[in-house]
Amino acid sequence: MTTHDAGPSPTAPALASVDAGPPALGPIDPAPVAQPVFVPAPGRRVKAAVPAERLSHRAMDEGEFWRRIPAWRDVDTATFLDFRWQGRNSITRIDKLLDAIEGIAPPEFIADAGEGFLHSPMSVRVTPYLLSLIDWSDPYRDPLRRQFIPLFSQLQPDHPELVLDSLHEQEDAPVAGLTHRYPDKALFLALDTCPVYCRFCTRSYAVGLDTELVDKVHLNADSARWEQIFAYIASRPELEDIVLSGGDVYNLPPRQIRLLGERLLGMPNIRRLRFATKGPAVLPQKLLTDNDWRQALVDVVVQARKHRKEAVLHTHFNHPREITWITQEALGLLVEQGVLIRNQSVLQRGVNDDVATMKSLVKRLGHIHVHPYYVYVHDLVKGVEDLRTTLQTAIDLEKAVRGVTAGFNSPTFVVDTLGGGGKRDAHSYDFYDRDAGIAVFSSPNVDPDQQFFFFDPIGALDERFAARWADPHERERMKAKASVMARALRGHR
Repeated sequence: MTTHDAGPSPTAPALASVDAGPPALGPIDPAPVAQPVFVPAPGRRVKAAVPAERLSHRAMDEGEFWRRIPAWRDVDTATFLDFRWQGRNSITRIDKLLDAIEGIAPPEFIADAGEGFLHSPMSVRVTPYLLSLIDWSDPYRDPLRRQFIPLFSQLQPDHPELVLDSLHEQEDAPVAGLTHRYPDKALFLALDTCPVYCRFCTRSYAVGLDTELVDKVHLNADSARWEQIFAYIASRPELEDIVLSGGDVYNLPPRQIRLLGERLLGMPNIRRLRFATKGPAVLPQKLLTDNDWRQALVDVVVQARKHRKEAVLHTHFNHPREITWITQEALGLLVEQGVLIRNQSVLQRGVNDDVATMKSLVKRLGHIHVHPYYVYVHDLVKGVEDLRTTLQTAIDLEKAVRGVTAGFNSPTFVVDTLGGGGKRDAHSYDFYDRDAGIAVFSSPNVDPDQQFFFFDPIGALDERFAARWADPHERERMKAKASVMARALRGHR
């Protein structure tokens, strides 16, 4: 694997467009200017300069790294950057995925993964790009593999407090696919498909195909359903902010991107749109070679600006290795057009729950002009207890990351509380019993009278408390005690 530092590498392959000739690689650098020589004044404390080779957040995968996968050994750059080729070769069947990694992953791993998929709530969809980023010399520990390919040997029992729609998104939906929880914001689930299917998806109740474990709620990109959503939004003057998600807006055609922008920005009450997508992390080729889709997004951003409103892109990178030279070039096209890009990560055990990885992720995002916005403490999701961390892990990481870069590039670590309490800063709990793994939050702008809980994974608790969780009566006693303590502490503030 080779890497490069600031800016595109001269050895990186030239980009090829599907609809036009190959564009120049990266921005045009200005002519070199002689730099002044710094001479420290006597008595001044001067920090030592950091050698360029230690700025590892600038070092990304370059070259034709996908050729490490036997199935794509002969795929040239122009073909690999074609979003249509990526779509045609995305893997949507378990047997095809296992065939693709035969010969580069141990046989016992392949058998383990096959059994793992049978116990997963998510259907299978993986792009060639994503599969090529996994380190197949160590697949058991690879942080990218952990997010998309379940291993039966690593699965843990679901938490006893888990329900399929743990955030109560459907309960707070006055129209199918529109969650209105906060005073001035709503979540518009435009569709139920994605370019890939993540193991940890909190929306596994709806996203993707039915599986052995879950019969999904289907939210198709249906015009009649959308019209009901538009009517509701227009009828609520307090709504100002709409998050467009799903599924994933990456899967919508350009005409529907424009339609959503035009209809929503045309409502006097709507001030802000957010297009939420995992796409740039798993299929950056779409931004490079689907010129119509990219232009549709840019047109909505420009339209919003003309109306003195805001339309932005929210991405979803969880690990620094998900950001390559292809990512930088793809998002760079949006940066050139003035598109504001923010990132929302999910905190996951064995993926990004250590200080070095989180610092690297935050710095690398900033380097490509993506603002780290949120890091979500992993929700209670069926079949992925092995990925969850404790609340304390998030609190410690936020302290460690704060100050490593500018404040606007420092994420807030949040808990999306169970039962529909919404997002709360990880450190803003009313009470946190670390022994029992129970945190209690209040959410005054959602429901000032209700308490909302978060539960640490039982596998992270001392054996004595883990055993108490196995007893339903003890479980209720621990929750009741935490509730009483939270109300008492809140009353003293």
